Amino acid sequence: MTFPWLSVLAGLPLLGAVALVLLPRGRGALAPRVALGASLVTLAVGVGAALQFEPDGSRFQLTEETDWIPAFGVHYALGVDGIGLTLVLLTVVLTPVVVLASWHDGDAGRWSSNAFFAWMLGLEGLAVGVFAATDVFLFYVLFEATLVPIYFLIGGFGGARRSYAAVKFLLYSLVGGLLMLASVVGLYVVSADAGEPSYLFTDLVAALSSGGVSESTGRWLFLGFFIAFAVKAPMFPVHTWLPDAAAAGTPGTSVLLVSVLDKIGTFGMIRFCLGLFPEASEWASPVVIALAAFSVVYGALLAIGQTDIRRLIAYTSVSHFGFIVLGIFVFTSQGGSGSTLYMFNHGVSTAALFLVTGMLVQRGGSAQIGDYGGVQKTAPVLAGVFLVAGLSSLSLPGLAPFVSEFLVLAGTFRVSVVAAVVATSGVVLAALYILIVYQRTMNGPPRADRAVPDLRLRERVALAPLLALLLVLGLFPQLLLDVIDPAVSATLEQVGVEQPEPDVSVPAAAEGGE
Repeated sequence: MTFPWLSVLAGLPLLGAVALVLLPRGRGALAPRVALGASLVTLAVGVGAALQFEPDGSRFQLTEETDWIPAFGVHYALGVDGIGLTLVLLTVVLTPVVVLASWHDGDAGRWSSNAFFAWMLGLEGLAVGVFAATDVFLFYVLFEATLVPIYFLIGGFGGARRSYAAVKFLLYSLVGGLLMLASVVGLYVVSADAGEPSYLFTDLVAALSSGGVSESTGRWLFLGFFIAFAVKAPMFPVHTWLPDAAAAGTPGTSVLLVSVLDKIGTFGMIRFCLGLFPEASEWASPVVIALAAFSVVYGALLAIGQTDIRRLIAYTSVSHFGFIVLGIFVFTSQGGSGSTLYMFNHGVSTAALFLVTGMLVQRGGSAQIGDYGGVQKTAPVLAGVFLVAGLSSLSLPGLAPFVSEFLVLAGTFRVSVVAAVVATSGVVLAALYILIVYQRTMNGPPRADRAVPDLRLRERVALAPLLALLLVLGLFPQLLLDVIDPAVSATLEQVGVEQPEPDVSVPAAAEGGE
């Protein structure tokens, strides 16, 4: 019997959450210490699991499979390909960073600090399960369960508009989840008609590819999954919950929401929309590509006009998710690999931006951009981290997001020049919103009424791994691409699309030297 790496990886943070619930209240820094210890042990196991993965091996590895509800063909089935493994690693890397950066953030909430960190660890365990689930029913259960920790993290520990933001997030997500549930029920009917009911991903692929569902039915099932994932992503026009949630939550909550939870949406598009419904995905791709390109520009333009720095970062993520969805639905190897790499890089970049911004707001007592100025003179390290995180957000060459954005645009140019040009304009707009906010907050004379001290040692230690990842993956992106590329190739082969080749033909006149 092989070691159950993925079950342990999902179970450790859940056990940590239970331990935090059982801890007596009022024990000072004991809760964050327990949470940090549990998340670091989970990270160590995650690294061990990653070392077992063979990029050139079978598609799904570290697999586990046990009957769960035999009457409905439901299994407890886990396994990761290169795409899932990348997002599992993102989750286990970011959680200890968030815990360390959020050391005192649970003290001001409605409930104890124990609950704050317990919800964080609970979300980590559920997210790992989502990225590793190879049974569609299990995926759906975990997909819906992730709503609970975020709802309580926002509603119990957020700012002034936390109740409104938490309810809005929950309502949007539940509507999307109900649509997915209808498609999940439809898949049961399809698999039952094909023989024995099963929710295993491989069994559903076989049932659907053998003509077990009509073209119109497949498209309706696709829409149920896609809309749920578009809400989670978030993608225009079902994105409006994100700025409210990001502005109301603590910095650590915003990181887990945008950098981890929202990736479930784009991951689901790759795994289930493309994997289960290739014909419907091709049918919908022109509309999805248009919406994604529009999201890139729309999110960037709205970011430029924001006065609240947290809402600005949220709208930049709408723009970035536009790039990710664009790369997925152009059906090219460059686009697919770039999108998956973008998910990881965006998670790291946005985590650094949210956390350093939270540290700024905590010191200055305001999230309004206009309330700051000259921060680099009193807090040079904070200003430097903000600059690096901001430059990574605009995809500066040498930092991690550049390669992923370049791959997405290269893959898009092979399919739609118009969409690629529109998306490229988002790169220019990104430079505007990042450099403008940096100039207004960090440059100029310091504000005498709003002194901002520099980062403390704990905060520097929390941010250091993120900056290191931005630099290392900016210079050596192949570290992740070697894992991602085989999974993307397997997905595109499953979709059955032909890779368009670039037109490098030379006109006859040019060949003749005329």
